[in-house]
Parts: sequence; C-alpha cells; structure tokens
Amino acid sequence: MNIIDTMALEVYNNRMRNKIIGRTREYARLDKCMREDVAQLVLVYGRRRVGKTFLVNQYFENTFSFKLTGAYDKPKTEQLQAFVNEYNRKTHRKAKAPLSWTDAFELLREYIDSLDPEKKCVIFFDEMPWLDSHRSGFLAAFEYFWNDYGSSVDNLVFIVCGSATSWLVDNIEHNKGGLFNRQTCKLFLEPFSLSETEDYLVSKGIRWSRYDITECYMVMGGIPYYLSLLDKEMSYLQNIDYLFFRKKAELWDEFDHLYNTLFLQGDTYISVVCELSKTKNGLTREEISKKTKLALNGVLSKIIKNLVDSGFVRENRFWGKKKKETLYQLADYYSNFYFHYIKDNAGQDEHYWSNTLDSPSRKVWAGNMFEQVCKDHIWQIKQRIGISGILSNESVWFTKADKESGIPGTQIDLVIDRRDRVINLCEMKYSLSTFTIDKDYDETLRKRIEVFRSKTGTKKAVQIVFVTTYGVESNQYSGIVQRQVLLDDLFKRQEW
Repeated sequence: MNIIDTMALEVYNNRMRNKIIGRTREYARLDKCMREDVAQLVLVYGRRRVGKTFLVNQYFENTFSFKLTGAYDKPKTEQLQAFVNEYNRKTHRKAKAPLSWTDAFELLREYIDSLDPEKKCVIFFDEMPWLDSHRSGFLAAFEYFWNDYGSSVDNLVFIVCGSATSWLVDNIEHNKGGLFNRQTCKLFLEPFSLSETEDYLVSKGIRWSRYDITECYMVMGGIPYYLSLLDKEMSYLQNIDYLFFRKKAELWDEFDHLYNTLFLQGDTYISVVCELSKTKNGLTREEISKKTKLALNGVLSKIIKNLVDSGFVRENRFWGKKKKETLYQLADYYSNFYFHYIKDNAGQDEHYWSNTLDSPSRKVWAGNMFEQVCKDHIWQIKQRIGISGILSNESVWFTKADKESGIPGTQIDLVIDRRDRVINLCEMKYSLSTFTIDKDYDETLRKRIEVFRSKTGTKKAVQIVFVTTYGVESNQYSGIVQRQVLLDDLFKRQEW
C-alpha cells in the first residue's frame, strides 16, 4: 500500500466518524495539495449533479481566500460584475467592474499579493467553463495569469471546477498554450458506488433492502443530488413516482438541463444519446453516424469523446479487435430511464412506477440495467471471484449467425480476459429469487463457449461466471457455473 492509499484509508476512517460519505481518495489528494510547498492548480470535473462543488466546499469548510462562480449563458459584463462584487467583499473596497478579464486577473494578482504569504491562499473558480462566454477573452487571460504569476506563488492553491467536462479537458487538462502540463492535480468525480449509495441513504434515515437500493440505482445512478431528493417517509416505488411522474415533479425536466447546459449544440448530443438508448449493446461510430444522419467525421468523433469524457457514454471494446470496433453504450442511468419511461409518460400517470411493477417491459429494462450496474462494479466482481490482483481487460464479444455452418448468433456482454491465461464469460441475471439453469439454458451456455472458442481461436481456459441477485439454484445443470457473484458482493466497499 503506497503513501496515497494509506492516507486515503486514514482520511476515510476520519470521515466515517464524521458521517461523511464517499470521496476518500479525493480528500487524500486535496490533503496532499495543501501540504505541497509549490503552487497548485487543481482541476475538479465530472458529470452535472455529481457533487463537485459540494466536495470542494465541504473540504475547505466553505472558506476561501476568493471564490467566483460562473453563471450559465450570461455575458462577460455580468460575469465581471460578479467578480468585482467578490473582490469588493474581500478587500472592503468599492472598485468598479473591470472592462476585461485581463484587468480582472490583475486585480486578483494585487489581492493575492496583499495576503499573508505564510498561509495557504485558496482561490476557487466554480463553473469556470461558463465564465468563458463568447469572445470574452477569459481563457487567454487566465492562461497569462497562471503562466506569468500564479505558478510562481508557492502558497497559492487555485481550484478550477465545472460540469462542462469537455471544456475543462480541452482547455485546461489538454491545453497546448500557457496551461500546458501546468495542472498539478486532477480530480474526476464519479458517481457513488452501490456501497456509497447505501451509506448515503442510511445517513438520511432510509433503510431499504439492497434489492430496492439497486433498482433505485438503476434509475438515478449514484448521483448525490438525485439521491438527496429521496424521502425517508416513502418507499422506493413511491419516491420514484413522486420525483419523476408527478406533474411538474422535481426531475421531470432534468434531462434538457443536463445536456444543454453542458454542451454547445446540445440537441446534437441528445440525438446521439437518443439513438444509443434504443440499443442494449451499443453502437459503433459508423452506426451512430448512420442512425443520427451526422457526418462520419472529426466532429462526430469529438461529440462521442465528449460524451465519454463526461461519463454519459461507455466505451465497450470488442474482444480482440481494434478501437474502431468499439461499441459505444449509453452509461448514464438517468438518461436511460428518461428515454424509456419519462419522455412519453411524465405527468400522465402519477403512480406509473407503482402501477407497472409487474410489466414484462419493466423486467427487460431491469435486466439490461443490472448489466450496467455490473460493469460499473468490475472491482467487486473481480474481488469476489478471487482475481483482484490479476491484470485483466474487460470487453464485449458477439458474432452473427452463420447459416452455412449452423453457428448461432452469440452475444457476451462482459468478457474478463485475464493475464493468467483464463477468460471469464460473465452471465448477469437480475431476478427476485435464485436463478435456475434448466436443460435448454445449459445447452445454450455450452454452445456459447463452443462458439466463442471457435470464432476467437483462443487457447486460454474459458470459465462461466454468473452474477445474480440471489445466486444460482443448485441442480444437475448448475455445475457449468465455475464462479458466482451475488448482489451483496456488489455492495462491497472498494479498497484503495
């Protein structure tokens, strides 16, 4: 265990005593930044509503030397007015709004110079992408400020944060100008895991079964803001009805805000996400182009990359193939739920979720989403089957039916290719009770292994792993399963 991991564990223990949920490694990383004796440029990014601002505010106890929050779709004049308002509060002056960001950063420079150099100076620019409005000159001014001045102020910790991940990646992380290779710390906030979600719900006085927590996760993902809206006086079903299907419910119009505030030309991004929502397994870049009518060029590649960087889309590499065979799959739970249930049902039946509990389509949706949950908890799966310390690659694999040879079409949604020359083919089944393998399904599994071996030519050992809610029933056909992972295993807290 290295020093960062040891620190993370210590911070985690302290935070658990204080009932702070998740973000163990992020806290440890910020601790390290605060101990450094050179200037720090800290990049905090991640999906909208994932808790970036909360993390920074919580860590610094909402006490900063200077804090500025960008406003969505506001002109430069309003952003600069917000800047000078904060400046006047901190300096007790009555300065007028600067005419440019160059002038604004000059004021910030003078202010920093007036502070005690023996104490950490923490500057927090929240929603920085929104400060960079059209022709504002913000980015160039910030580049100059940091390159010419900020990077040499040893006690300065400058935190930049925003939900528009693509802007932050392009303009800060991969900046080719004055900020090239200048950031000293990058924190990409991911949604809560199942275990963190359970901890969070318990902290709110919500004690549901892990089955219900998992279904809630399939709807909301581990997004702290969405989880914060849950009411402990209601059941899981009642909460979903109240938050999504009640007329003018809190989350009924979240979708438009989610994409249009993060991406320019939000409708184009939505068209890609919409097509991805229609397929369980995902689409290749070429298929996305065909279905959306978007040209197969660098613009489309950039859109897909931005969606991947922001956590909305998952790259599923095709086993044994090059990157061009990658399948892009909608990975954002809320977006998936929106297209399947909210888009055409919001406000029509206020008890829709409760009234469709036994719907066949609902069971199909739950099965598909459970596969997503499993892919988001690979560490827990590897831990349970005893290969956490073995290097592996995760991918998908499928082949079309071959009528001439009689080989059936086969799809494997999770292939774990291990360095120890073993391949795990994972079957993921979501059910209310133990899963039963009958004679027909046993034959299907054996045929699947045979087709996989034949088509891939692999010489590695091939093993079947079942990931289920309550396990596989022991019978004459269950012997084909070499490893099992249960729902409880997916709730295991990840060790750092």
